[in-house]
Amino acid sequence: MSHGPADIEDLLRRHAPQVLGALVRRYGHFDAAEDAVQEALLAAAGQWPAAGVPDNPRGWLIKVASRRLTDALRAEEARRAREERAVALTPRDAFTAPPPGAGRAPREDDTLSLLFLCCHPDLTPPAQIALTLRAVGGLTTAEIARAYLVPEATMAQRISRAKQKVRGVRFGRPDNWEERLPAVLQILYLIFNEGYTATSGPSLQRRDLAGEAIRLARTVHRLLPDDGEVAGLLALMLLTDARRDARTGPHGELVPLDEQDRERWDKAAIEEGVALVTRALARGAAGPYQIRAAIAAVHDEAPSTEATDWQEILGLYDVLVRLVPGPVERLGRAVAVAMVHGPRAGLAEVAELEDELSTGHRLDAVRAHLLERAGAYDEARAAYESAAGKTLSLPEQRYLQARAARLRP
Repeated sequence: MSHGPADIEDLLRRHAPQVLGALVRRYGHFDAAEDAVQEALLAAAGQWPAAGVPDNPRGWLIKVASRRLTDALRAEEARRAREERAVALTPRDAFTAPPPGAGRAPREDDTLSLLFLCCHPDLTPPAQIALTLRAVGGLTTAEIARAYLVPEATMAQRISRAKQKVRGVRFGRPDNWEERLPAVLQILYLIFNEGYTATSGPSLQRRDLAGEAIRLARTVHRLLPDDGEVAGLLALMLLTDARRDARTGPHGELVPLDEQDRERWDKAAIEEGVALVTRALARGAAGPYQIRAAIAAVHDEAPSTEATDWQEILGLYDVLVRLVPGPVERLGRAVAVAMVHGPRAGLAEVAELEDELSTGHRLDAVRAHLLERAGAYDEARAAYESAAGKTLSLPEQRYLQARAARLRP
């Protein structure tokens, strides 16, 4: 089977976290293992297009990376006059690639173990995100820095500090891994949200970031297929991302949900997401990601805004805010209340969130929309202008300014 450059790049990105996990599990030395994996990936990118992809690409990568790592460790030990110890670090089978179809060697859950390591509770969420994208996602430091609009040197320091903090942490699933799984899912959700709606910058979306979050969520779902919240998160991402082509106009301008051309929504992604969340909900008690996915499914399956079952969405939000009574969830419920009981009822709900959502632009944007629907055009215009002044996203800023301009006398 022939592989083009794009196929090889996809293959390398898919295997990179598994290879890194195998090396860290066997040798430790996170930094040195990552360098060895990068060298192996470069070697594969140079050799495979001409020589062909080996029957067992992951085994090939582990063999080459192991050789580079043990060479580096030997050199380091030689400088310290401890060559004997370096030899002892090399397992007998280090240079033997497992045969094709050799089951779970290396263990397939190394990727999940690597995710747990990157989402260690001692790390801050920004550090967890950066390390996850670097070690598990395979993105370069420059790519991560561009995605989060920070200098490459700043991102390099953030990743370096994160690696220092996890140095010496035992590799593998932690004993309390079920308690740590929500942190892993939260980090993947944060990465997806930043890709789907960028918090700042000239573009509304960063599709590569959203795509990477979906790919990682697929990996976790493959490793934990019976976990309802993992399935719920993947379903939520697919059902939300299905609308991405309709979210922007020809010049990158924001198109709100009620004005989107639903024919441009990704039907295959919607079908997959609906099937995932349906199976997850049938297993028993639902978690927050499953409920969010169910809300997204109601939106995606409706042929139009007018035909959307807002009563069902409100009922789902009632369940969600009992599980997660946060201000963002309650703001979403306020919109559903407005669609079912009228804009004034929604505005009463929004007013209760003033203190909790005073810094961002979301509260003002929702309030402006509901005031406009209620016919309070002067107040709506002021709220749109206030929201525009608080967002760092240029497409959102232009959209809100345009809505305000439309309401000027």
